[in-house]
Amino acid sequence: MEKSFSESYKAAGVDITAGYKAVELMKEHVAKTMMFGNVPSDIGGFGGLFELDIKNIKEPVLVSGTDGVGTKLKMAFLMDKHDTVGIDCVAMCVNDIICVGAKPLFFLDYIAVGKNYPEKVAMIVKGVAEGCIQSEAALIGGETAEMPGFYPEDEYDLAGFAVGVVDKSKILKKETICEGDVIIGLPSSGVHSNGFSLVRKVLDVEKEDIKKPLAALGGKSIGETLLTPTKIYVKPMVKLFEEVTVKSVAHITGGGFYENIPRSLPKGFGVKIERETVKVLPIFELIAERGNIPERDMFNTFNMGVGMTVIVAKEDADKTLEVLKAGGEDAYILGSVVKSEEGVELC
Repeated sequence: MEKSFSESYKAAGVDITAGYKAVELMKEHVAKTMMFGNVPSDIGGFGGLFELDIKNIKEPVLVSGTDGVGTKLKMAFLMDKHDTVGIDCVAMCVNDIICVGAKPLFFLDYIAVGKNYPEKVAMIVKGVAEGCIQSEAALIGGETAEMPGFYPEDEYDLAGFAVGVVDKSKILKKETICEGDVIIGLPSSGVHSNGFSLVRKVLDVEKEDIKKPLAALGGKSIGETLLTPTKIYVKPMVKLFEEVTVKSVAHITGGGFYENIPRSLPKGFGVKIERETVKVLPIFELIAERGNIPERDMFNTFNMGVGMTVIVAKEDADKTLEVLKAGGEDAYILGSVVKSEEGVELC
């Protein structure tokens, strides 16, 4: 690798040796994820290998999910903090995978930079690795592309994808949902990774002192609050799947309650949610106030403090809450399933 150097390519803005240094710096973070599954390859090869263990799965079905961090990355640039957005990237993928009842197996990332600063890239990957650890998934590969002239030197984009597995007989069946079933909410850690184009406009983050502590945010700054990583729900949900018959799960991302919850319901059914039960986080109250945003628009854009919803039979509600709380989730009942074409009714 030491002999692989092009002065001409460097003059065009691409430093190959910086890429090699970045790989070396990220190896220690990637290595921490290798305990999750049999990974017969080292970072730096042309493909990431993963040995699939299906001895306890009768009919394995692979489940994949892909996403990026979006314009939340602008907050990382403004705060010059790059070790948490990788968690967001993993979370947006694995939280989707568990909505069908699957357990994540492995993850790959893609980082595109205007200029390859090895230490910065390593910090990004550190966050990705932490997300994989929280998901109990192996980080088996990725790509860092240096693209001068396409991205500003100090900016980057981050995306990735995850693959999981579920026994065919255990894929969640929303068709089993019936009137009277209970919908349970799992708290979010904040805005997660959606709606940031609106957030940045409303809070004017380019001009606001986003590092100043605010009483409205419990003494935290806007920047710190907005960069709080997306919560990863894998561990408590996998445990829940083992102990309770879960009918459906919704990951509350862009589109909020009104778009995501209906995706977890069969045709002809909706949910009635008691508005007062929703534990809205202070950051959403601040966004609504600063932007004079109607409540429906807020619930149609943000998670409002609920990052994931679970639907179970009424008789399984107490057990579901017990299992989730044992897994560290302060889950609570949001409402119930009703026969309706409305999707979501906040009352």
